[in-house]
Amino acid sequence: MPEFTLRLRRYDPDAGEAPYWDEHTIELESHQSVLEGILQARARFDGSIGIRCSCRAAICGSCGVRINGQPALACHTHLDQAMTGARDGVIEVEPMGNMPVIKDLIVDMDAVHWAKIRRVTPWLINKEPIPEREYIVPHEAMVDVTQSMACIQCGACVSDCLSMEVDPLFIGPAALAKAYRFVGDPRDAQHFSRLKDLAEDPHGIYDCTHCFKCIEACPKGVAPMSQIMRLRRVAGRDHQIDDGNNGGRHERSFTNLVRDYGILWEAEVLPRSYGGDSRLAKLSPRAGGELLESLPVIAKALLRGKVTPKGVLKPHRLPKDDLKQIKRIYETIEGREAGERFELNLYISGYDEEQEGAGGATPDAASDAAQGGDGGQQGAEAGQPGQSPEGSPSR
Repeated sequence: MPEFTLRLRRYDPDAGEAPYWDEHTIELESHQSVLEGILQARARFDGSIGIRCSCRAAICGSCGVRINGQPALACHTHLDQAMTGARDGVIEVEPMGNMPVIKDLIVDMDAVHWAKIRRVTPWLINKEPIPEREYIVPHEAMVDVTQSMACIQCGACVSDCLSMEVDPLFIGPAALAKAYRFVGDPRDAQHFSRLKDLAEDPHGIYDCTHCFKCIEACPKGVAPMSQIMRLRRVAGRDHQIDDGNNGGRHERSFTNLVRDYGILWEAEVLPRSYGGDSRLAKLSPRAGGELLESLPVIAKALLRGKVTPKGVLKPHRLPKDDLKQIKRIYETIEGREAGERFELNLYISGYDEEQEGAGGATPDAASDAAQGGDGGQQGAEAGQPGQSPEGSPSR
């Protein structure tokens, strides 16, 4: 029987002692899971080891931990797979981040994860009048929310969210992905109020920093950051929500600067975010106030050579022919009919990373790659006429 060494992060807040590492050698077949190894170590060597688990089938999400520094479901990670990322041949297992530890590998999800889920009103608010029988929902609408519905609430994305490390009040990727599940549902009556609330909250949809860590962490292919970007697009473009955090204006300043110059003119981003999309934006009282507050940072950047006076006063422009190509992209996107939008939903279409060399994968294969279960069947159905080859049809 193969032997594996597990190095477990141990911590009991009630004991008043500092966290420490505890090693145990277990004997299991290599195809068995890290969870089985932890349970064997607890049964054979130390019954006080704390680990939360339930289904052992990657469905309940209870056994979320960090294995060799990466978020994972312990029941869904084989020992031989864990060994590929092990240092010195030892598999390290520690509790998830951004949540207080209750004991060893058990974290207090209610204090962070579930509190943030409750924050987004995670239930459907019926439209009135309520139908006598049932709502008839378009197939396209349900396909649109399939990806966010696949979340098993394991907390892996919360564990690795860099925004939450900096701002613990950030609503977080799991809760915001849950919010899109209802914003994307035509049966919900509070789309605007939900979006307005999340846009105006300084810890809401515009607090995400696009680090992609939640996408890498998710074991079910939910891609929480993509759902946050959807919330932003629906809030700004469909409902024209002009939020007090300048999130919408900030995004518009980015896209418009790239359209006009072919490359981001960073010195103009701040004034245009606060003062409007114009070279005169810096004369706006609000933009002027923000520029004054930013002077210490700007001065430090100038002294260190990260910014040059020429770069502040004059933007770098691409060659005219290259700029025309970029503007053509904008004309194509902005020339679409109102409401026409293509979203990448891996439960319907996309690519299988393992088959990149083969030139991509079919929608069915992409669905399998996203581990969507029943969503894979919906993905197969999405290949019918009327479905976009690039993603789910937008509403």
